[in-house]
Amino acid sequence: MSIEKILASAPVVPVVVIEKLEDAAPLARALYNGGLKALEITLRTPIAAEAVKLMKAAVPEAYVGTGTVVDKASFDASVAAGADFMVSPGVSDELLELIKTSDIPFLPGAATPSEVMKLASHGFKYLKFFPAEAAGGTAMLKSIGGPLPDITFCPTGGITLATAPNYLALNNVICVGGTWMLDKQLIENKDWQAIEALARQACEVNRSQK
Repeated sequence: MSIEKILASAPVVPVVVIEKLEDAAPLARALYNGGLKALEITLRTPIAAEAVKLMKAAVPEAYVGTGTVVDKASFDASVAAGADFMVSPGVSDELLELIKTSDIPFLPGAATPSEVMKLASHGFKYLKFFPAEAAGGTAMLKSIGGPLPDITFCPTGGITLATAPNYLALNNVICVGGTWMLDKQLIENKDWQAIEALARQACEVNRSQK
């Protein structure tokens, strides 16, 4: 499985924070049934790794990966959970060494041309652009695309349903990461039908400008 295939599975990758294990399986089903095939579960809660296992069991057809992979502990937790892919907000020499020990597709993060060039030198062609809005948004990605046309991005951070099409219209963007379809109140109310509707809306985000 390649990171390209995973990122190309839908225009949006939901960035999920699991607060309650009981929500993991129904939330995964709602997002997947709405058309979002790749789910990034951030390792920001103590139950995140266990949630990955439950979500993979609930929706075997989905790509269930981990986010906020920043060190050996989070890397090892991702491997143990059976993550289909891993995402990092940045990169470190430690992570670059760890990545060599696993076949799990990895999406490292970059926010500057220097970081992009460093990752490109290590063979990465697909990167997370984070934090997208704070780091210059579509203007920054257009600028990076000039001298570094072979790198493709999944911008994440501050992107909304309204701004997602602006990113997806760029030639060097394969998909975007977002949280807007993960309404906290709907999850609290366990309104999975409403979450599925938001996921479907995200999946149908306009690509026509490309």
